[in-house]
Amino acid sequence: MDVNWGIKEGSSLMLYVERDSKGSIIALHGIPGPGITEVKSGLDRELIDFVSQNVGEDSLKLLLSLTDIETVRILEDLIDLLGRKNIIMFTELPEKAQEKISQRKRIREQMVSQSLMVDDIL
Repeated sequence: MDVNWGIKEGSSLMLYVERDSKGSIIALHGIPGPGITEVKSGLDRELIDFVSQNVGEDSLKLLLSLTDIETVRILEDLIDLLGRKNIIMFTELPEKAQEKISQRKRIREQMVSQSLMVDDIL
């Protein structure tokens, strides 16, 4: 079974799926290729099943760590939403959490100012 991650650090985990004539996943790729155009999220159940059945534990750990990036962004958005609704105050978070969230927000703002598609990167 072929797993060619080809994913840049910091990018969202989207993999291109190669299927056999029966429709079963036979390989995963980080980039599209001839006949390889179907895209799946790293959180897709079928993709997780394929990885767990066909590749080693290290690949599962990589898959998990890459989905962490997406989860962090969700948590940041959740914190912003809760703050806007006055359910929590940002200053109530631990100081280290405030620092890390603020750093990531500044980086994303810088990226937006450079016309990069932040949601595709983070």
